[in-house]
Amino acid sequence: MPYSSQQKKQHIMELQRYLHSISIMDREIPTVVPDGIYGQQTESAVRAFQHEYNLAETGTVDYATWNKVVSVYKGLFKMKPEPYPAFPSEKFICQKGATGQLVYIIQAILYGMGQSYDNFPKINVCGNFNAETANAVIELQKICSLPQTGKVDCTTWNMLVSCSCNGV
Repeated sequence: MPYSSQQKKQHIMELQRYLHSISIMDREIPTVVPDGIYGQQTESAVRAFQHEYNLAETGTVDYATWNKVVSVYKGLFKMKPEPYPAFPSEKFICQKGATGQLVYIIQAILYGMGQSYDNFPKINVCGNFNAETANAVIELQKICSLPQTGKVDCTTWNMLVSCSCNGV
């Protein structure tokens, strides 16, 4: 049975998806948009990959290149998680009126605690540090013997994270 153009396109797309994922973790590999076409963009990414991993820099995918691409791609799944520095600094304070990603994270943790414990406030995750969020923070601070300010400073943040990981 001959190799169809559809099969070729699927194989190129698979290569491009692998290279795309690798490029997220390795800035030396140019980003490839998976489109199933082995054009200049894909050739450049393959050549950069070959350079980075000490393979012959041909820009084409031979057996050695394919095996290394697959190996590196699969290695991404065995990596330790990257730490995500959500809390800006030890002097930062998140309080009523704040909005954004950090507030979503705080609310998501508080929401999870509310779902896990009957005696903990149930809150909505909305991205706005509102009175409901402040009251849940006060409850956490009370449980952890912290000053009950309703604001999330570095100490409250650390307790919030610890409580969510280890249980209150």
